[in-house]
Amino acid sequence: MKAAKQNVHEELGLRQGQSLELLQELHILTREGRINQDSRRKLKQVFHLVQFIEKLLLEIPAEGGHPTLADHGAGKSYLGFILYDLFFRERGQGHIYGIETRAELVDKSRELARRLGFDRMGFLHLSAADAADSAQLPEKIDVVTALHACDTATDDAIAFGLRKHAKFMVLVPCCQAEVASCLRDQKALALARTPLSELWRHPLHTRELGSQVTNVLRCLYLEAMGYQVTVTELVGWEHSMKNELILARWTGQRKRAAADRLRAILVEFGLEALEERRYPGLRKLGSDSNL
Repeated sequence: MKAAKQNVHEELGLRQGQSLELLQELHILTREGRINQDSRRKLKQVFHLVQFIEKLLLEIPAEGGHPTLADHGAGKSYLGFILYDLFFRERGQGHIYGIETRAELVDKSRELARRLGFDRMGFLHLSAADAADSAQLPEKIDVVTALHACDTATDDAIAFGLRKHAKFMVLVPCCQAEVASCLRDQKALALARTPLSELWRHPLHTRELGSQVTNVLRCLYLEAMGYQVTVTELVGWEHSMKNELILARWTGQRKRAAADRLRAILVEFGLEALEERRYPGLRKLGSDSNL
């Protein structure tokens, strides 16, 4: 049996001591230790993200209940459970909070954490937008993650991170419809106003450009609010089309230039209505001569 487990670890590239029971409970592995291609892709994505996050967690002193991590749009909590198994379990410090809107997934995650003895994991039936005001979460969260949180949930996770003074945010955006919808609504006016509107005249281009602009605005907003931002690939395109990884590190150096550019893009694309809803505080940043 021990040799069989060792073979499974080697075949899947798992770490020594990593829980096969957990991967089976998450339905990534079968009871026989097998894995299908879809689960292999999912596991590869999560492992890549875990490697990024572990390096950040090591920068946070393990004292006073820290490090803390909030995972938005947690779903079945693949990321949270694997992070706990590989990093939090043996260290005896820190806490992971999984935030999810589907009550049945929250209940299943709570039961699995209880069964595995992962006692420093909590699961909250909340939206990302409501989580910042919840008394169930501490006033400060060290790391905020959002893996494929749909549409504006990524923006809500960013707002949560700002409220919770997060040291790091790790975001892999998913489907993004809000900006594309605004572009469609303003299309007739834009076509008469600027030749740049050709970039979103066709519906497919509207969707793709909306996604691109959304993430550019998110990065500028994070920089304006005091974060250093890095954008990279999570895994190869053959594994996922939702492949953009945004890493934000708190520096405290708010950038007026980023705020000004963000507002200029909103104006250029006719997206001014989004400013107060998605990017609060930009006017103050833009007018503050100390930035």
